[in-house]
Amino acid sequence: MERRTFLKLSATAALAAGTGLAGLRAAAAQGKDIVYLTPGLDLPFWRYLSKGVEAAATAKGFGYQALDSRNSPETQLRNAQDSIARGVAGIVISPTDSSTAPSVLQLAERAGIPVVVADIGTNSGTYASFIISDNYRGAHDVGVALAAALKAKGWEGGSVGIVAISQARKNGQARTKGFLDGLKEGGFTGKEAGLQQMQSYTADETFKFTQDMLTANPDMRGLFVQTDQPAIGALRAIKAARRDGEVLVAAFDGIPDFVDLLKSGELVVSGMQQPYLMGVRSGEAMLEAIDGKTPEKEITVPILAVTSSNIEQELPTVKQTVFANEV
Repeated sequence: MERRTFLKLSATAALAAGTGLAGLRAAAAQGKDIVYLTPGLDLPFWRYLSKGVEAAATAKGFGYQALDSRNSPETQLRNAQDSIARGVAGIVISPTDSSTAPSVLQLAERAGIPVVVADIGTNSGTYASFIISDNYRGAHDVGVALAAALKAKGWEGGSVGIVAISQARKNGQARTKGFLDGLKEGGFTGKEAGLQQMQSYTADETFKFTQDMLTANPDMRGLFVQTDQPAIGALRAIKAARRDGEVLVAAFDGIPDFVDLLKSGELVVSGMQQPYLMGVRSGEAMLEAIDGKTPEKEITVPILAVTSSNIEQELPTVKQTVFANEV
């Protein structure tokens, strides 16, 4: 199990920084951590969100640890059990999927440890706050933008494929429905070229999915990849098939590579969640819960529809709230 452990700040340092709340300082003095259970730190989105949680936690004198679930519900449950056994102050979780999250929430509730759910969502269970992007609206805007680009080329009657995140996740369901609704509203009159669900969330996996779609659908003119790094695999597959310029690609989330791809038009649009900002909001909600306050039950963070035409205008915001100032 791969773990990223960050330096724990002492209570003395917290006092020197003027962090304020006695309860938070006491927790820090006891060596308490805020732990983030993430699906997989190999995906930039989760890494950026982790940095946001870390920034909020350490600013108030807490230690911080991100535990990688490697996209396995079993591993995430073990990470939760380990965290609860050592008495962490709070748990922020991005579930591997919505159906398995209740198991973690139940364990934490029994132990009296507050939980904040950051993205993806849960089918049931008790939690202090849920931080979510408007996945339906973000994907809807992506669909409208792709439909407009297809229409401009006279390709609105072709087919469009989807490489989706797990449809067992509530956010995955919202992205698929939002995108299809946006395509239709944008004037797309063609057919679907199929939907493939990611399991490993890698560029190589999406490369294979895209190859299969291109072979099965010679008329395919558009493709929506529902997260960031895998979109690179889709672009590679299109080039390998010598279909450059013949298939328009839309993505979701964002990595630094997307900036130049949007500028060049290799990507038409990406619905960029703001993971660093989501992490900060998750950490802030957790701090309120630890302090005995009641954070908002659901906090929505907007999604930026970043296109080839507005990338320069949106870039300052994107660098901070999407890329966690890594670029």
